[in-house]
Amino acid sequence: MRRTAVILVAMGLALAAAGAAGAAELGRLGKVRAASANLFAAAEHGDPRAQTMIGFMYENGRGLPQDYMLAVAWYQRAAEQGYPRAQYLLGMMYNYGQGVAEDYVVAHKWLNLAASGATPPDREYYVRVRNSIAYKLTVAQQTEAQWRARHWYPVPER
Repeated sequence: MRRTAVILVAMGLALAAAGAAGAAELGRLGKVRAASANLFAAAEHGDPRAQTMIGFMYENGRGLPQDYMLAVAWYQRAAEQGYPRAQYLLGMMYNYGQGVAEDYVVAHKWLNLAASGATPPDREYYVRVRNSIAYKLTVAQQTEAQWRARHWYPVPER
């Protein structure tokens, strides 16, 4: 009888602890959902940083199901506004053919734009990546990629 009471008390304590942990997890999940709603609202209003973050979440399956095509769509929106990080990530999607057809000319264009608009810590890295892709191109393709970058202009959404 005493042993049964001890087991029942232990089970009750375990259930109470699980309930508290579950409540904490639900609270954290509610905060994540609220933050995601704010992030999506900012992205829909044309914030390129928020758009890039959503694209990253879709690309890597963090907080959202992994979907390369949606990642490319969000990166494209931010890249078209001239946001260097999005231009870099979009270029990498074209380089690897994730969510889009593999296209080194387009990848080079976006990486060239990212390098030209980035600040010094990121700029050197973007230049190295762009130059590594240039080795995959013929001279005519490099010229085309450079022409596309030179004749590109940002288009703000706001």
